[in-house]
Amino acid sequence: MTELVGLPAVLAARDVLADVVRVTPLEPSRPLTALLGGPVWLKCENLQRAGSYKVRGAYLRISRLTERQRRRGVVAASAGNHAQGVALAAGLLDIGATVFMPTGAPLPKVAATRGYGAEVEFAGTTVDEALDAAREFADRTGAVLIHPFDHPDVIAGQGTVALEILEQCPEVTTIVTSVGGGGLISGIAVAVKALRPDVRVIGVQADSAAAYPPSLAAGAPVRLADYRTIADGIAVGRPGDLTFAHVSKLVDEIVTVSEEDLSRALLMLLERGKQVVEPAGSAAVAALLSGAVRPATPTVAVLSGGNIDPLLLLRVIEYGLAAAGRYLRFTVRCGDRPGELAALLALIAEQRANVVDVDHQRRNPHLRLGEVQVGLSVETRGPEHSTELVEVLRDRGYQVAFAAAD
Repeated sequence: MTELVGLPAVLAARDVLADVVRVTPLEPSRPLTALLGGPVWLKCENLQRAGSYKVRGAYLRISRLTERQRRRGVVAASAGNHAQGVALAAGLLDIGATVFMPTGAPLPKVAATRGYGAEVEFAGTTVDEALDAAREFADRTGAVLIHPFDHPDVIAGQGTVALEILEQCPEVTTIVTSVGGGGLISGIAVAVKALRPDVRVIGVQADSAAAYPPSLAAGAPVRLADYRTIADGIAVGRPGDLTFAHVSKLVDEIVTVSEEDLSRALLMLLERGKQVVEPAGSAAVAALLSGAVRPATPTVAVLSGGNIDPLLLLRVIEYGLAAAGRYLRFTVRCGDRPGELAALLALIAEQRANVVDVDHQRRNPHLRLGEVQVGLSVETRGPEHSTELVEVLRDRGYQVAFAAAD
């Protein structure tokens, strides 16, 4: 039987991390409070050093290495957040670090990892493949593998998030957090179930990268054949053996959310909460917004990370606007005469919609002689406004072909 991490380990971790990590703020969320009918708070680990909670477990693990192990250096595998946590921790402790990252890892995360002093190597297209390369490197060089989630020190370090939550919001009844390999939720559950067993702990995975539901159903970790999601921070194909033992025993529920849910949550956090959060970091909020969970309040949603590629942020904002019915892409056919395009744009302006871009085509073989096709990207106030705009255009005789944003 796997021995679980206990509360004393989490309390000891807090002492080690006292002068290293930030006590991140707990911010109220008015939109979620209104939706759930009771207080909802956001635990802002996106504001933690290195941009996520990962530095907690990474620093604790590395700080406990022997002097001989430190001389050999450390190696890790990550899509970005654990990489930065390990790089920062190793730098603070003056230890050499090598990090293996998937070839598609976000460039800002790669640059930040190097900026903290780690050597970056690329291997495979997933975190699991990068982890295999890191293990091989450890076997070959003697470097100590710092696992992203499946180690008692890592779990204990992440559990300090829960200690802060319980102190900042003593009346909490539910804690919701994102789940990848399971290190964060395992640590949270250890502390919460020891100190406040009445508090529910709920995990959230992207439904296209959800390894925990089938694993829990099977009673053992199950590897996904394929998994892809915009939430690279929780794109893990198999739960760890140690984290699975914690989740199966201590966690109350695991739910999943769609890519649309993640995009909508990220957009809401940006607009209403003024929080820059990566897709994985928005998973807990996505579960609340989508109704995947309807928890008792007060509820705390953990924003687990804020390391997002600006280019991805642009795409996710557009995707989130489309999912919320506030962004339209459509084509309009009209006559190829002077003033036609101006008249079309003026009509859209009269409906108080904002044109983002215009693509004017004359050479489409499907067009009739004297006809042009205009592709438009338009921002609206919501689904009803979008419907009204399309109806007005059609009433004025325009041939409209509507398509949602990709």
